[in-house]
Amino acid sequence: MQNPENTAASTHIAVDLVLDTAYQNISAPQWEKLFTLARKSKLEEFIADMFAGKHVNLSEDRPALHSALRNLSKLPVMLDGKDVMPAVTDVWRRIEALCNKWVGVTDVIHIGIGGSDFGPRLAIEALAHVPGIESRGMRMHFLANIDTAELARILDRAQPNSTRVIIVSKSFTTLETTMNAKAVVNWLKDKDCTKGQIANSLYAVTANVSAAREFGIEQDNIFPFWDWVGGRYSVWSAVGLPIALQYGFKNFEKFLAGAHAMDLHFKNAPLEQNLPVIMSLALLHQQETLGIKAYAAIPYADALDWFPKWLQQLDMESNGKSIDRDGKPVKHSSPVVFGSAGSNAQHSYFQLLHQGSDVVPIDFIAVRKPMSDRPEAVAHHRILLSNCLAQAQALAHGKKAENPNDVYPGNRPSNLILLPELNAFYLGALLALYENRAASLGALWNINSFDQPGVEYGKVLAKPIEKALLGDSHVEANDNIDAVTAARINLLNS
Repeated sequence: MQNPENTAASTHIAVDLVLDTAYQNISAPQWEKLFTLARKSKLEEFIADMFAGKHVNLSEDRPALHSALRNLSKLPVMLDGKDVMPAVTDVWRRIEALCNKWVGVTDVIHIGIGGSDFGPRLAIEALAHVPGIESRGMRMHFLANIDTAELARILDRAQPNSTRVIIVSKSFTTLETTMNAKAVVNWLKDKDCTKGQIANSLYAVTANVSAAREFGIEQDNIFPFWDWVGGRYSVWSAVGLPIALQYGFKNFEKFLAGAHAMDLHFKNAPLEQNLPVIMSLALLHQQETLGIKAYAAIPYADALDWFPKWLQQLDMESNGKSIDRDGKPVKHSSPVVFGSAGSNAQHSYFQLLHQGSDVVPIDFIAVRKPMSDRPEAVAHHRILLSNCLAQAQALAHGKKAENPNDVYPGNRPSNLILLPELNAFYLGALLALYENRAASLGALWNINSFDQPGVEYGKVLAKPIEKALLGDSHVEANDNIDAVTAARINLLNS
């Protein structure tokens, strides 16, 4: 990378977050062409339509109004002629009331999977590292996997008489969630909890209120979910209850406020100054010029170790499509997303990033302030940041050497995203930055970022396979089970 961008022109700031694109190796004329492309793709119109509540989720004929969940201005957000904000603010009121109501709770079991799990789990883990943060100190258990190993580990630790259970499922039919919920209820019964104690312990976040009530959850313990919110965009709703319950409603409000501030930037800033847009155009450029198939998100903050996992679902479930909004094959869609906390990642897969045959762009995410008040914190943090900056420089410029093993090809693009500190506000801003980038990429690729039809097919096939695994007779291939799977079922049943 011989001519990095002008450093002043490559630095962009919004909501106190810094985006530095100097190592993207994109020239000023190339940026100009990218912004022209964005306008030809009607990106500005798409952004306006999304915030206006228009049905941008074409396949499901729905809006994508997750921004309303963090609209702390409470200004009207219209959906088909009706303001959704009264319903949203009522949920805020109920969350705050619940925070004030819970006394003596030692354990919270949050049962959900996918978008009902990643966001709150990330936030709980990240904010636990904030020095001096208000916390009730409850044990927050996240139960997602149908594998009973996770269930057993949680139930071995939880105290049944002081445990609360939050069941999160938009449809309240998600197999993993309902089976795990039944298992936890059975555990409460086995521990001699009374019917009244169990009813008092169960809460639900769902759009299917009748199914939650049928399960045994009292009406006052059910928090609504709306079909205009996708699961992977839902942490801002009552799905984020654990955040408020553990760290207080004011910190939950700050989390929403950071995201709302980033939304306002995304909605109002010109494309040339718009952080989510700039990030989406940079990735598109690398697809066009380098044919990239993957990118990495490397947060140089242990508190954000869950961030790449959250981002994997956001990007690949939103934009992992081969068909565009017009039913035609796409030219580009989501790259594979991976990552983990730096500097651990340097001792794992950075060999491939530096000298592998494929170019993998990186988002380096760093925090100015140490995430600890330990006496060693300043010195350790200086080393952490120096590693972050050094890796970006080495990837960009590479290294020449006579020995081929010592050659670094360079020209490996990266962004630097710098947070002033990591707290609820800036965590919210960071997540909204990437949510809005995902939507921008969908618009540029002409992909619907708000459906996920590919998630369902495997679930459908699992049902006849499960039935076959129940029996002990020999299974033959049929319309639902192919020969390979039939042989595997017979192996498992033998």
